[in-house]
Amino acid sequence: MMDVVRYERDGAVAVITVANPPVNALGHAVRQGLWSAIDRFAEDDAQIAVILGEGKLFIGGADISEFGKPPREPFLPDVCTHIERAQKPVIAAVHGPALGGGCEVALGAHYRLAMKGARFGFPEVKLGLVPGAGGSQRMPRLTGVGPALEIMPAGGSVSAEEALAIGLVDRLAEGDVHQAGLDYARELLEQGAPVRPVGTMPHPAFDEEAFANARDVWARKSRGEVAPLKAIDAVELSTRMDIDEGIAAERRLFLELMETPQRAGLIHAFFNDREVAKLPELRGITPREVARVGVIGGGTMGAGIATSCLLSGLRVTLIERDTEAAEKARATITSNLDGAVKRGKLAAERRDPVLAMLSTETDYDALSTADLAIEAVFEDMGVKKEVFKKLDAVMKPGAILATNTSYLDVNEIASAISRPSDVIGLHFFSPAHVMKLLEVVVADATAGDVTATAFALAKRLGKVAVRAGVCDGFIGNRILSTYRGAADRMILEGASPWEIDAAIKAFGLPMGPFEMGDLAGLDIGYMTRQRKAATRDPRDVVPTWGDEMYHKGWLGQKTGRGYYTYEGRKGVPNEEVTPLIEAARGNRPQRRFSAEDIQRRYMAAMVNEGAKVVAEGIARRPLDVDVTLLYGYGFPRWRGGPMLWADREGLAGLLADIKAWSKDDPYFWQPAPLLEQLVSEGRTFADLNKENGQ
Repeated sequence: MMDVVRYERDGAVAVITVANPPVNALGHAVRQGLWSAIDRFAEDDAQIAVILGEGKLFIGGADISEFGKPPREPFLPDVCTHIERAQKPVIAAVHGPALGGGCEVALGAHYRLAMKGARFGFPEVKLGLVPGAGGSQRMPRLTGVGPALEIMPAGGSVSAEEALAIGLVDRLAEGDVHQAGLDYARELLEQGAPVRPVGTMPHPAFDEEAFANARDVWARKSRGEVAPLKAIDAVELSTRMDIDEGIAAERRLFLELMETPQRAGLIHAFFNDREVAKLPELRGITPREVARVGVIGGGTMGAGIATSCLLSGLRVTLIERDTEAAEKARATITSNLDGAVKRGKLAAERRDPVLAMLSTETDYDALSTADLAIEAVFEDMGVKKEVFKKLDAVMKPGAILATNTSYLDVNEIASAISRPSDVIGLHFFSPAHVMKLLEVVVADATAGDVTATAFALAKRLGKVAVRAGVCDGFIGNRILSTYRGAADRMILEGASPWEIDAAIKAFGLPMGPFEMGDLAGLDIGYMTRQRKAATRDPRDVVPTWGDEMYHKGWLGQKTGRGYYTYEGRKGVPNEEVTPLIEAARGNRPQRRFSAEDIQRRYMAAMVNEGAKVVAEGIARRPLDVDVTLLYGYGFPRWRGGPMLWADREGLAGLLADIKAWSKDDPYFWQPAPLLEQLVSEGRTFADLNKENGQ
C-alpha cells in the first residue's frame, strides 16, 4: 500500500504530499503521516517545506469513515500545532477546497499559497460543531474577528481572491500547484523569510459591536440551532487567550457539541443525503443521455425549471401558448439568471452565453429533438393529458416525458399516451432554480433507465432526488396535507392560527402552516379542497373558514390579506379571521393549547402519516421521508428529520398519544400499522433504514 503522505526532496525544498484519494481526508493515517513528515523535515537538511494535496484538492477535511469511532492519536489540533512549531518555514500550497480540517492544516503552516479556484472555509456548524483544531483561534489572528464572524457561524467559505483580500493567504498563483509551491518556496528562501507561526501573532482586537451584531443575527437565523452561536463564542476566545489556551478552550466547545442531539441530527441528515439515491433498482442501469430539455409552461414553476436546466449547461426549449406569454417567460428566466449572478451562482460573463441556450416557442414541433420534456402547466388532469398527447405526437423515440404535478395520478397521465414506460413524475419545488428537493415519482410502467435518468438529472441540477410512489401528493404533499389537517383540528378545538404558527416556528421551522398558506396563496388550498370534495370521507374536517376567506378574496400575501394583513411581506394577524373560525367551531368544546401541545400534535400527525407512506411503499425508507421534509418543507436540519425526531422522542409514547387522541377523532388519528408494529417489536425507524441498506 502506498503511503498516504509522501516526503520528497527537490533541492533545499521538502515536498510533503497528501495522497489519500478521493478527497485527501484527514484520517488517522494522514494525520500520522503529516506528523512523521514534519519530524523528518526537522531532522534533515531541507531548508523549507511545502505541504500540498495530490489530485483535485488540498485536504478535504475530516474522514467521514471515522465518524462515530473512538478518536486515535495524533489528534488534528496537535498535528496543526506540530506543523506550526517547525523550526524551519512551512508553506501550505492549496488548490481546490481547503475546508474544515484542511483549512486548519493550512493555518498551521507559516505561509499560505492559494491557487486560482481554491476555497477556504469552515463548514463545521453544518454538522453541529465548531472548528476543533485551532481554526477559530488562528484565523482571527490573520484576518481580524470580522471575516471570522462572517464565515464560521454560517459554515461558509471564501474564494482564493477573497482569502487574499482578508489576509487569510499570502500569495495567489495559477498553473500547477506543485511547481507554484516550489517557486514560492525558493522565493522565500532567497528573501531569508523567517518562521512565522500564526499562533504567536498578537490577539485580534475585541470588537464589542461586531460580536453583539453577530449574536443578534444568528440568534434569529439559527432557529434553535446552537452551533452558530458557539462558533461566535469560539472566535471571541481568540481575543483574550494565548494560542494554546484558546485551542484547548475551542476543543472543549467542540467536544461538548459532539455529544449533543443536534450534532447527531445533522450527522443523520449528512449521511441521508448520500444514502437517498442508493436504490437497488438503479444498480447497473445506464441513464439515457440528456442534452436538450423541453419545458411546457413558462409560469413561475416552468421558468424556474428552465433556469435550473440552463444553469446546469442544458439547452432548453420552452413552449408557451402564444408569443406574449413566451416573451414573459423569457423575461422571468432572464431575471432569474441575473439573480444567480448577484448571488454568486453564475459568473457575470457567463450570463449571456447561458441565456443563449434558451429558445422560447409556441409550436410543440420545436421539441422534436428534445431528450426530455417537463410539463409545468395548470394542475388539472384534463389539461395535463392534452399536453402529453401533444408531446407523444412530436417527441422522438426514447425521449422522456415528465410531469411536474404536485398531486395528480402519474399512472393516469401515462396511460393517456402510447409510451407509458417513458413517463415519470419530476416534482420540483418552487422556486425550482433554488429549492434543492426533487421528488422522482415512479409510475407503474416507468422504465428503469427512465428512473435512472431522473436521478442523474437531479445530480446534474444540484438537487437531492427522492424516489416516490404514486398517490395523492406523493411523499411530501401527502404528509403536508395531514399535518395541516392536525393544525385545522387544533383551531376547531381552541387554538388560534397565530398560536400554531408561533409554536411551529419555535420548534425550528421557518414558517408555521398558516404563514406558509399565505405565502403560497390560499386559493391553492381552496382548489385542492374542491378537487377532493367528491371523494372526501364525511368524517373528515373541512376548514370552512378557509373557504370563506377565499370567497372574500383574502388569498394571502398576493392580495395583502389572508391569515395576516400585509404591508409588503411583513404581516400582522388578521383578526377578522377570528369570527369566521368561531362560526366554524360551533358548539365544540374548547381548550387551551400550550406551544408544546401544538408541537406534539403537529409532529405526531407528520410521523404517523410518514409511517403510512413508508408502509405503502410510497417512500422506500424512513430516511426518504426525512430528506423530503428537510429539503422541501423547511424541517429544521439539526433535528435530522421527523422520523429521527420520533425515534428520539420514543415511538411508544407517540403511539400512546395518537391512540388517546383517536378516542375523540378516530378518523384522523388512526395509528399507522407500521408504527404499531415497530412499538410491539421494540424497533425504530432507524432499524428500518439499516435493514434497507443504510
